[in-house]
Amino acid sequence: MKQPAEESPAINVSPETAIELIRKVAETQDERAFAALFESFAPRIKGYMIRQGANADLAEELAQEALTTVWRKAALYSPDKGNPTTWIYTIARNLRIDRLRRERAWQPLPESHAEQACDGPTPDEVVSDRERSERVREALKALPAEQVEVVTLSFVEGLSHSEIANRLDVPLGTVKSRMRLAYQKLQPMIADLG
Repeated sequence: MKQPAEESPAINVSPETAIELIRKVAETQDERAFAALFESFAPRIKGYMIRQGANADLAEELAQEALTTVWRKAALYSPDKGNPTTWIYTIARNLRIDRLRRERAWQPLPESHAEQACDGPTPDEVVSDRERSERVREALKALPAEQVEVVTLSFVEGLSHSEIANRLDVPLGTVKSRMRLAYQKLQPMIADLG
């Protein structure tokens, strides 16, 4: 694909002619057809880009890139989908948008928008804790009431074995025995909870 060496004034082609030129480029990579498209559209696209805020060098670069895309994607154009001028300008506009997105510098958020890291649990931790609690509650239902009582006092209230014995007014050995029996029953049911 050769590009015309000099920039000349735009030569307007009719939509029917543009359709025919695009078809020739698509089917046979006809360089004369492409040169005619380039002569017709490159200056107009450059002017359009300048009106959109691009400097002259960027406008020319985008115009060439747009026409290069027309060369590569000519087979994708269908007259049934719209006017060839609209198709070519849409390519140019999309290239300009892509360029702006790539060139946009990172901008910090304003001071008033500073976010604090949350100290609370993450959503997946909340769900995991809820599932774990449900599994423990279900497992506790399999224990006799006096074993549930010592497990609850130990793990929920944080009491030591001797404190549990004092509160329940039972011997320390009884508390330890109930804890051991409860552990033996619970362990297989909740071992995978870690």
